Amino acid sequence: MKHTQPPPAIFLMGPTASGKTALAVQLAQALDGEIISVDSALVYKGMDIGTAKPTLAERGGIPHHLLDILDPSEAFSTGQFRTRALALMAEISQRGKIPILVGGTMLYFNALTGGLAALPEADPAIRAKLDLELENLGKEALHRRLAAVDPEAAARIHPNDPQRVQRALEVHEISGQPLTSFFTATQPQALPYQAIKLIIAPPDRKILHDIIAQRFRAMLAQGFIEEVQHLYDRGDLNEKMPAIRAVGYRQAWSYLQGEYDLETMTEKAIVATRQLAKRQFTWLRRETDAASFYSGQQDLSEQVQALVINKLRAFHTPE
Repeated sequence: MKHTQPPPAIFLMGPTASGKTALAVQLAQALDGEIISVDSALVYKGMDIGTAKPTLAERGGIPHHLLDILDPSEAFSTGQFRTRALALMAEISQRGKIPILVGGTMLYFNALTGGLAALPEADPAIRAKLDLELENLGKEALHRRLAAVDPEAAARIHPNDPQRVQRALEVHEISGQPLTSFFTATQPQALPYQAIKLIIAPPDRKILHDIIAQRFRAMLAQGFIEEVQHLYDRGDLNEKMPAIRAVGYRQAWSYLQGEYDLETMTEKAIVATRQLAKRQFTWLRRETDAASFYSGQQDLSEQVQALVINKLRAFHTPE
């Protein structure tokens, strides 16, 4: 009986503004692949400039999946991502192409490779209470409370990530159990693919910080405030929704509400994006089986392609 190898999949990971999008398109063109976005903000329609969503021209004729699939009023869970991504990976593999998963939402990558814990459903009343506490007490106070009930989760979740802090506190209030206990009880679910993991990042954190600042100012010039104004004027969206909590959008929303002037908003958005990159680097350090490349290095695309081709050949070489 012939042993069938799992099909390959490429995971292209990296911090925000590291050049993942262009490299993914080059890989897909060279290797006959299709791209699946691993980004919690790119799923939303009408959020193009602030998410650096690739334009049709930038997509280079390559099919891109999980872009523009939801209205900003809707939520998109990690579980929903996992289900959709696995289905798309299967369809792409059946077409004889390689799924290339690219993005910076590391929680999504983790869900694919490690499975998901069966967490309690969200409780709107508890969530509303935690939103009020966040507003009145601040994110540091909520993080200290989390440290008291679930030290492991508090060590893992940064105080600048209040959405995940709130979710951990919500799980504890609903179940009486720390969030960490649910993950400890989760059995790893084998990914039915041979994953080729790649990380792309600048060689120096300061370089990335400069790129982030330049990119955000370029977004402003492209009409980012007008994009958020359009969302703001709808009247059915608010800053507590996941879409509006996205980095850059929540600062622009506060600007439109009159909380900041334009320059303060710009600095706050740049700082928040840098903090996001720092959290992404923390996740990426755990990816010890990934090959790392520097953004902007000479012949980057060729080097990455050569490594991937060698790995693909090794997959098909009989032992």
